[in-house]
Parts: sequence; C-alpha cells; structure tokens
Amino acid sequence: MDYKEMLENAREKIGPLCKACPVCNGLACANKMPGPGSKQPGNGAARNFDAWQRVFVNMDNIAENVEPETAFTLFGREFKMPIFSAPIGALPMHYGPAYNDISYNDLMVPTCAEFGVASLTGDGVDPEVMKRSAKAMAAVGGIGIPTIKPWNKEAVFEKLDILNEAGIFAVAMDIDGAGLPFLKAMNPNAGNKTVGELREIISYAKMPFIIKGIMTAKAAEKAVEAGAAGIVVSNHGGRVLGQTPATADVLPEIVAAVKGKTVIFVDGGIRTGVDVFKALAIGADAVLIGRPFVPAAYGADREGVELLLNKYLSELKDTMKMCGASDLESINSDMVAKF
Repeated sequence: MDYKEMLENAREKIGPLCKACPVCNGLACANKMPGPGSKQPGNGAARNFDAWQRVFVNMDNIAENVEPETAFTLFGREFKMPIFSAPIGALPMHYGPAYNDISYNDLMVPTCAEFGVASLTGDGVDPEVMKRSAKAMAAVGGIGIPTIKPWNKEAVFEKLDILNEAGIFAVAMDIDGAGLPFLKAMNPNAGNKTVGELREIISYAKMPFIIKGIMTAKAAEKAVEAGAAGIVVSNHGGRVLGQTPATADVLPEIVAAVKGKTVIFVDGGIRTGVDVFKALAIGADAVLIGRPFVPAAYGADREGVELLLNKYLSELKDTMKMCGASDLESINSDMVAKF
C-alpha cells in the first residue's frame, strides 16, 4: 500500500468533518471540526502549516557521501529519529467511530515503540484513557509519553501515581489545555499553573516531565525554572485560542532563551521530513506530528502508521543528504533560509 491508497481508504472510514486531505493543512476543516478545526477565526492550524512553507532549505552537495544518521537520544533512551506522534483525543467526535481514544492509543503506542520512536497519548474526562495508555506503554518497556491535562493538583497526582507505578519513560502536561471548557468548569485550581505549582507536580513525578503549550521565551524560561526536562512549542493548532502566532515563528526566540537548558520540541503544521529538517535547523531538538497519523490509522491501521513513519524518515534522510548534514548534530541554521 502507498500513501495515496492509504488516504483513499481513510476517506471511506473518516469524517464527515475530516476529509483525509492529501496535505493536512487546516483549510478543509477550518471552523468546521471542533478542536482540530481551530477556534475563531479558524486559521490557527493553517497558519502553522503556512509558516513552515516560508522556511526553505539550502542545498549543498559538496559534502561527504554517507548515509545520514538520524538516531536521537532523549532522556537516556535512543530513538530512530527525532519525530514523535503527538497526542490526539476525542477521536469519535472529530474523526468518526472507527477508533476511540483508547483503541487509537492501543494502536499508536506499540507501533511507534517497535518502529523506534515514541507516541504521546492524550488525556480526557474518561480516566480509563490514561490507565490504558499506561498499560500499553508498560507492555513495551515504558516507551511512550502520556500527556496530562492541567487538572487540579489532586487529580494530577492520581494520574502520576498510575504512571509512576507503571515505570513510564516520560510524562507531559499540555498546559494550554487550561482553555478547554471542561477544565475551566473544574474547581479548585484546575487550569493555569504557577511556577511553584508546576514545580510541585514535577517533583512528584518519577520520570522526566515535559510542558507542552509554550509559545513565548518568557513562558519557556518559567518552564525551565519549574524544572521541566522538556518543553513543546505548541499552540494546540489554534484550538483553544485564536490569533496566536505560528509555532515556526516563535521557535527562534524560544531557542535563543532556553537552548541547552531543556529539550525543545516543536508541534504544529509539520507535515514532511523536510519540515522536520527545518525545525531542527532552527534549533528544535525534536518534533511532534499529530493529525496526519489519524487518517493513516483509519486508512490502514498499523500498516498506515508504519507507512507514515517510514515516509518521514526517508524524507528527513533525503533532505539531510541534499543539504550536507551527515547526522543530527551537523544540522544548523545555515542550512535554512526564511522568507
């Protein structure tokens, strides 16, 4: 099966809001799909995509003729490439009944782990989602990164108890989930977190803690102050707040502020291995890709996810070779130009 066939299969099972577009650029679902369609004015996802298209790669073939090395070490574990699947939630509402949050995570966690990367899983009002994610990760040596919503402290600790006991590799919190209606309706202290509150939560976790939803250098510095082992530059694709800048546009200032102090991931609009290369050249350590994995799963289950991962790996290696980068460490800002 090839990529085109996978998408054709997906269109029979997905929707009606998602169209399994040839390129997931946020246009067909803008202001139509709750969540992924973005909050008004509905162009957040498209802005993320477009921003990466304004970054160009500088070709240079006067270099060593070697197979590029994409191995990436994160928190002491080696992965095949610095590309991880982003958390996806509320699948029946957004994409159709072929998968729910639990069955999707049950597919993604082992498929990604066996390929050589890790899957970040979502969280929601159903506590079984987190419990089943932990079980799936424990079965593959703890590889995977559950993403906890910014619930009140007591609820977060309950979830961390499950993850600590299961020996999970790392954990994340999508702090920008504070804008979701079910978080805003919860009391006490659900939603925004102070540096002190985050520090207490991070200290409770027995694994590296990643804060997702960082969009300014100031927020990145506060995350480092709280003890975050990693941050994700992410605006939730514009789901919780409209009129936010693209992640590609804010990444350089965040890199300048905290590079080397914490692991920097970037999420939002990255759709090819070429885009991954651009992100690494700007200064990210790794990337998250979310939405394209959904039609991959709906179109061909495990085979679709593996097809997409191999596509990204091949595109990243091709770009590295054409730009004279033999390994991830040799990718630098001179290899891209921004217009």
